[in-house]
Amino acid sequence: MSDINIRKSGQTGRITFTRPKALNAMSYDMCIAIEDALDAWATDDSVKMIVIDAEGEKAFCAGGDIAELYDTGTRGDFTYGRTFWADEYRMNAKLFEFPKPVVSFMQGFTMGGGVGVGCHGSHRIVGETSQIAMPECGIGLVPDVGGSLILARAPGRLGEFLGLTAARLNAADAIYAGFADYYIPEDQWPSLIERLEGTADYTLIDAVASEPEAGPLTTQQADIDAHFGGETLNDVLNALKYSDSEFAVGALKKLSRNSPIAMGAALEIIHRVRQRDDIRFALDQEYRFTFRAMDDGDFLEGIRAQIIDKDRNPQWKYSLDALPAGIVTKMVLPLGADALTFEKGE
Repeated sequence: MSDINIRKSGQTGRITFTRPKALNAMSYDMCIAIEDALDAWATDDSVKMIVIDAEGEKAFCAGGDIAELYDTGTRGDFTYGRTFWADEYRMNAKLFEFPKPVVSFMQGFTMGGGVGVGCHGSHRIVGETSQIAMPECGIGLVPDVGGSLILARAPGRLGEFLGLTAARLNAADAIYAGFADYYIPEDQWPSLIERLEGTADYTLIDAVASEPEAGPLTTQQADIDAHFGGETLNDVLNALKYSDSEFAVGALKKLSRNSPIAMGAALEIIHRVRQRDDIRFALDQEYRFTFRAMDDGDFLEGIRAQIIDKDRNPQWKYSLDALPAGIVTKMVLPLGADALTFEKGE
């Protein structure tokens, strides 16, 4: 497949995104190819570890390729999207649970679906150009691909802040928030990958890792905890509205752009996942929302505004001040017979 290069090299299984002009956006076929490789390599004794990287300077993987999701969804066909998400989430779970070391090198943009590949491994490496984010609420989705688990594990209420505002993380902040483990200057990556292929010795990563320049998040932690600790979206909004701090004004501006339905549900999902701390539980909660996202949520309108027409003026179903509590509950109810099973061919 021209969009992704999957092969064995030395003692490693290698996965390389190879569509840099599209910011290495992940298509459905790429997702399935990754899963097939994981299935094969899990019991292949010649593969000691997996190394994942990407071509190009701008992005590791800027997200999922959602053009087909939009095309099918606007025609009233929600089956394609639901199948895509179910299969992608199954792959995310397998990557998270993979029984051997998984090393990822994430330059440039790593967002959405890219987080589901790059941020579930055992050795997650960032460099000077890295920018990691979960921007789903801006297109009417919740942070998914297992991202809700990373957000739930973040310090204090940082996960709520990142999930609702879609703030971008530099290398230091990505490590602080739990999306990455190591900072290594990017000019050292090719030689390190070559040595990993030859030795499968993950201690080589520790030997060359260094401390990045501090990011802004640590200085904002107190403000984040004070304003994003509410149970509901309305609680968060009230905390921000009744503060005239620079932080609160900036955060409220970011929230005003995003889907109220998605933000309300994202908050609920993060809270639930924090109690369970389990990847499959997280993916199940996310799938409850994405299953309904086209029909009952803001996803199609969010894609129209951000990707298709690019007018950046989405007409969300509800305003921030008039989000019914019941809609959030509806979006995360159990799916019954349609629940995510993590079985191939569902």
